[in-house]
Amino acid sequence: MNEMLLLKYGEIALKGLNKKSFEDVLIKNIKRRLRYLGGFEYTRAQSTLYIKPKEDADIDEAVDKLKKVFGVTKICRAIVCTKDFSDIAKNAVEYLKDTLLRSKTFKVEAKRADKNFCMTSPELQKELGAKILEAYGHLSVNVHEPQVTVTVEIREENAFVHALKIDGAGGIPIGTSGRALLLLSGGIDSPVAGYMMAKRGVIVDAIHFEAPPYTSERARMKVEKLAKIMSGYTGAVNFHCVPFTKIQEKIKEHCPEELFTVIMRRIMMEIAQQIADSEGASCLVTGESIGQVASQTMYAMVCTDAVCTIPVFRPLIGMDKTEIVEISRKIGTYDTSIEPYEDCCTVFTPRHPKTRPQLLDVQRAQAQFDFKPLIDQAVEETRAYIIN
Repeated sequence: MNEMLLLKYGEIALKGLNKKSFEDVLIKNIKRRLRYLGGFEYTRAQSTLYIKPKEDADIDEAVDKLKKVFGVTKICRAIVCTKDFSDIAKNAVEYLKDTLLRSKTFKVEAKRADKNFCMTSPELQKELGAKILEAYGHLSVNVHEPQVTVTVEIREENAFVHALKIDGAGGIPIGTSGRALLLLSGGIDSPVAGYMMAKRGVIVDAIHFEAPPYTSERARMKVEKLAKIMSGYTGAVNFHCVPFTKIQEKIKEHCPEELFTVIMRRIMMEIAQQIADSEGASCLVTGESIGQVASQTMYAMVCTDAVCTIPVFRPLIGMDKTEIVEISRKIGTYDTSIEPYEDCCTVFTPRHPKTRPQLLDVQRAQAQFDFKPLIDQAVEETRAYIIN
């Protein structure tokens, strides 16, 4: 069977003079995702990427991979036909058999990039619809809400027929918007934040803070698993694991209890910023949503951001928990996120955290101990490895 994949662009089609550079990055990303699935040939025209599988290619697995590639809005499995109506009708009836047998209503849509084709679009829709009705007498036409839409595209060299449009990930291709460092915990929010940034074309690295013996190896493995799931969308994740025990113990010894969390977050930001600088990342990303917990008030965020000289992006800032959970289920991180392994953010949690900390008070409290040598040591001892 002469089958192809038609990938439809979304936002890329609106990029004007920059469109080709976005397409180039998208194709590079796609080739990387499909490199172990056999041979494929790639051509592009009119905001569509055509992928022709060779004999050794796994087209089913290719579709699963392509659903997670940012920049693609729709994926169509299509049969390739000659630009002859009898060949188009014959292939449509045979290729779409399973889909049409499961449906009760349908309609036909025609798109003619080649205006020299012998039939107009309305004529093509009418005649192909008649052939389908002749082959599948149980069907009826419904042009407003059909169960299945049969689409025939007349291009310069060939015609294509398809019926099922599979949703892609949308967004723009990863690698077109710079690099970010995500503070990745074991919770629900931060993997979603990483996904949201990647959807806007950002390469996402990750940093995780561990505090043994207060946190377990299983807690770290859980976060690595989250990074692995994320990599299905983001590509390989450069993962940085920071030893944080000594710093947390000194915070507990020298700082007011009600400010433990905000001081901890400030030091995390300082460490993350140093790692970001060394890795060429232009910003930090967190999974904070305003007001969700005591450490995520506007006042606390002002205090943590004060130590940063690069932007801190919070893509979930205005979302409620229900919305965040919905995305985490969609991308497959939710079940891992709710596994009962604590991360270092829950170590030495204050009984009554200050929800309206003032920057000057926090700076004075943090200055009661010189954390810089421990920060430098933590950066030096950070373990970096790739997860994909």
